[in-house]
Amino acid sequence: MPVVAANFYRAGKNVGAVSIAEPVHCSKDASEFVWIGLSNPTIEDLQTLQSIYHLHPLAVEDAYGSKQLPKVDVYGDQLFVLARTARLEGDIIAYGETAIFVGPTHIITVRHDSDRTYTGVRKRLETMPDMLKNGVDYVLHAVLDFIVDGYLPIIESVEDAVLKMESHALDHLLGRDDVLRLFTLRRQLMKFQRVIGPMSEVCNKLVHIASPCIDTEVRPYFQDVLDHVKRVEAMINGLREVLNSVFEASLLLEQERQGTITRQLAAWAAILAVPTAIAGVYGMNFQNMPELKTEYGYYVVLAVIAVLCVGLFMRFKKTGWL
Repeated sequence: MPVVAANFYRAGKNVGAVSIAEPVHCSKDASEFVWIGLSNPTIEDLQTLQSIYHLHPLAVEDAYGSKQLPKVDVYGDQLFVLARTARLEGDIIAYGETAIFVGPTHIITVRHDSDRTYTGVRKRLETMPDMLKNGVDYVLHAVLDFIVDGYLPIIESVEDAVLKMESHALDHLLGRDDVLRLFTLRRQLMKFQRVIGPMSEVCNKLVHIASPCIDTEVRPYFQDVLDHVKRVEAMINGLREVLNSVFEASLLLEQERQGTITRQLAAWAAILAVPTAIAGVYGMNFQNMPELKTEYGYYVVLAVIAVLCVGLFMRFKKTGWL
């Protein structure tokens, strides 16, 4: 069985490891409980725990890598919380899943597709026995807080990438690769927002709705987690606005560039139309064209063409078309 840790706690102290194949007797005092951590277990592993700790079958089914959105369910005197973990792989946000079974004398974390273990959370809580002795609800808060804190570095990394692309878009035209990356980042943020929304609802329920195994004294701690989730959600909304502004700025700059090229082409076409028109008149091959016999007509025509072309050039230059 992929057991990361299984320990018995009394009065905030780690008494020692326990066997997950056998029930552990705990007093009704909240300071005695079992904390079991699993990573990518099989359905048989979860069914073993189900028989020992009387886990609800629907919760066990959801805990087996169901890839559902975050949620919180109540089954009698037990609480089931499903949270989504996230990590950044290049420009792609990859997701994992953590199912948490909370009972009066046990808390079981089931981790799927996540590289971030809760060993550090366990060690940190073991250095704070005054908090750990209060029971499983404080452990639940620590795990959720750890998951939510993992969201912030992802958003900060995406934010840095977006701001760099924004600065690049103002100085240079975006290429195909830049546009594809912008679309990728926007799509990833939209997916992330679909995870953050339900995660906010989970924290909100733990704060405002009476739930088994959750004391009223712990609710301010879950409020702090909720504040962190809302902060990440606000950052996502801000980044989506920045991405939209980058698209709009790039489009406006491209339109301006095309307009400049169009004006330049129109100006040069007007200048070239002068010699074309004059040369076309004298190329009609009529017999009765008095100007053809003028001694200095050739030079006069060239001078007229030059004056007109230079005049048009100066005019377009003054108006900013050239």
